[in-house]
Amino acid sequence: MVGNVATLGRNGVHDFILIRASGIVLALYAVFLYGFFLCTPEVTFDVWQSLFSHLGMKVFTVLAALSVLYHAWIGIWQVLTDYVKCIKLRGLLQFIFTITLFVYTAAVFFIVWGV
Repeated sequence: MVGNVATLGRNGVHDFILIRASGIVLALYAVFLYGFFLCTPEVTFDVWQSLFSHLGMKVFTVLAALSVLYHAWIGIWQVLTDYVKCIKLRGLLQFIFTITLFVYTAAVFFIVWGV
């Protein structure tokens, strides 16, 4: 039996809700960016910089990045616990993926708030 130590949620229902909520945020972010590219005739550096200089866009981008973190963390935990039976290998892979996700999330914070 695999313990729930590495999951973000307290139980399966909580993980289910986090996956669905993060998926909705990511879908909304993708639809917004798709609409932006459709409605903007020419995307230059100045247009892109002005889009990301707004507080709302910064918050939305950080929320999307956190959604990727939650979504991937739970998904990776579920896949690794289903398919990697060696505890040491699973722990190592989970550690590598977790560090990578946190580095990506930290990079988003630095990039978005540095604009």
